[in-house]
Amino acid sequence: MISIYTIKPQFQKLLSPILFFLHKRNITPNQITIGSCFFSLLIGIFFWYADSNNLFFLMLPIGLLLRMALNALDGMMAKKYNLSSKTGEMFNEMGDIVSDLFVFFPLLKFEPEALYLVVLFIALSIINEFAGVMGKVISGERRYDGPMGKSDRALLLGVYGILKFCNVTLASYSIWIFSVIILLLLISTYIRINKTLKS
Repeated sequence: MISIYTIKPQFQKLLSPILFFLHKRNITPNQITIGSCFFSLLIGIFFWYADSNNLFFLMLPIGLLLRMALNALDGMMAKKYNLSSKTGEMFNEMGDIVSDLFVFFPLLKFEPEALYLVVLFIALSIINEFAGVMGKVISGERRYDGPMGKSDRALLLGVYGILKFCNVTLASYSIWIFSVIILLLLISTYIRINKTLKS
């Protein structure tokens, strides 16, 4: 299925100079992962208070792009410089889920018309990542299959931030938008489970 995750190799190539820079300064993968979690909290705080300053909505597209870079860098560094560890893997998987919670939580404030669907979206996002992790537990391969994987959700929220910054009203469409997102999440989770069991 189509997913932003398919462009990851090209994205990683762009990050190679930054990877070398961080390694030269003895930055570890775990430090990048922890930094990404704190940065996600910062994105969530800006998002929560965006109703008081419209510019804060731009923290979503800018911040989430930077977070995607951090998420890629920790894995790249661990692999390239043989710095992988069980602690790092735990930080990475748990950190992604915690980071998503920080960033998604303000949607409850800005999309009251689709409140229950937002709650379901957040819950299914966690389940989707859990299905991906279980792929590694059962078959030895972490599943990232889309649609609506982690990168896809980040892209959508970035677009959401741009639309809100431009004062585009989504209230009339929020129920339909989140319904489609939830459907795609269910499809993604099914694909991950199915491919895990067949591998």
